[in-house]
Amino acid sequence: MNIDRRIQPNPGTGETAGDPRRWLALPVLLTGAFLPILDFNVVNLALPAIRESLGASSSELQFIISAYAATYAVFLITGGRLGDWLGRKQMFTFGVAGFTLASVLCGFAWSPGVLIAGRILQGLTATAMAPQVLASIRVLFPPSEQGKALGLYGATFGLANIVGQILGGVLVSSHPLGFTWQAIFLINIPIGLAAFIGSLIFLKDSRAEHAQKLDLGGVLLLSATLGLLVYPLVEGRDSGWPCWITAMLMAFPVMLTAFILFEKRLMRRGGAPLVDLSLFRETGFAIGVAMALVYYMLSAFYLMFSIYLQGGLTLTPLEAGLRTLPFGIGYFTASFLSAEIMRRLGPRALTLGFVIQILGFGSVVLAVSGVLAGYIEIGLVVAGVGFGIVMPSVIKAVIGGIDQRHAGLASGIVISTFQIGAALGVAIIGGIFFSVLGAGQEFSSYSRAFAVALGCNVALLVIGAGLSLWLPNPRSS
Repeated sequence: MNIDRRIQPNPGTGETAGDPRRWLALPVLLTGAFLPILDFNVVNLALPAIRESLGASSSELQFIISAYAATYAVFLITGGRLGDWLGRKQMFTFGVAGFTLASVLCGFAWSPGVLIAGRILQGLTATAMAPQVLASIRVLFPPSEQGKALGLYGATFGLANIVGQILGGVLVSSHPLGFTWQAIFLINIPIGLAAFIGSLIFLKDSRAEHAQKLDLGGVLLLSATLGLLVYPLVEGRDSGWPCWITAMLMAFPVMLTAFILFEKRLMRRGGAPLVDLSLFRETGFAIGVAMALVYYMLSAFYLMFSIYLQGGLTLTPLEAGLRTLPFGIGYFTASFLSAEIMRRLGPRALTLGFVIQILGFGSVVLAVSGVLAGYIEIGLVVAGVGFGIVMPSVIKAVIGGIDQRHAGLASGIVISTFQIGAALGVAIIGGIFFSVLGAGQEFSSYSRAFAVALGCNVALLVIGAGLSLWLPNPRSS
């Protein structure tokens, strides 16, 4: 097996030259970032068809979404660590193959239970695939090109979010080859096959030097820790926050403390912990993770905007999906410009991105409230531009200064932080939205609830902008 543990330096510039086939490998890797996000979003618009076809209950429909989300969030760090240990190409290829097969199981599921099992399998295999994308970008590309590659990675996230909002409605309503909801899973087969073949041809393997065996005790403790946090956040609102959900949240800090103590003891004994806690002593890494958490709490915007459009404006799911296009266009366009912005401004690109988002979402709040009536699309475009600048910049802040031997671990941490932030955003800001909405069904009730909840997003953006000012600027060092 050809293992490229190190890329040789470029004698002309002093920096690593990068893998010669890195730009051919990048589209393959980005497919591994696209599929997990697509499958998280595309299911929402197919739930009524799934209920009718399989006779699923409301709780089973909720679990079709939450089983995937919780599994994906909980095991991402483990997946990243496995890539560092066993090889990132091997884990990526395994993840793509497993995700494709799991999609086949979902597409031909004959009962809600089988579909839920397929979704759990999708979540598990996605955790083998997704962390290797960022880790491989970190290893294959020289520092001068990483900003551009990360910008394309951010654009892929935006594309997956927007396509997921629209594709579900299109596939379910168009009945390709006689399928309805099944098509949202079966569409993954040709995409997965292309990524699998591309990974065998274009990806070179890399792994951490002197990698030690996986810390199984750490895996069990971290999985339990994240499970106690993520599952209540995903299921709590829909289940009415029963006592056992609250008890899980209360047990989270206890389990987190146990995990940290276990990892510290293992490190003192000379072992290889699952999470090298010394990473958090790096100022850029620690602040970057905090920003990633705050930043992805904004994901509640998609939920709130969809409910506002369908409940308040009585649009169809497909029409609602199309109304998100201004945000997606701004996001997608800015992702391509982010590399040059990061090159010129360094960490202050994050500050700029947060400020632009504040202006954009602030304008949307005013438009929904009637102060800037008719300007909601402009506000969405501006907010999307800010989102597209922040996405690759916050990833660069987290993984840019990390040693290559921890690339998979750092990638798993940042993507897992995104998922936890999204769950927190839905639980907290979504809870505020539904509390303000109450029993009101008129347009004014939806407008007021959306404006208040989006105002909470603006407050989070202010926090993110403040955190970005604490990032060390390498230009001044």
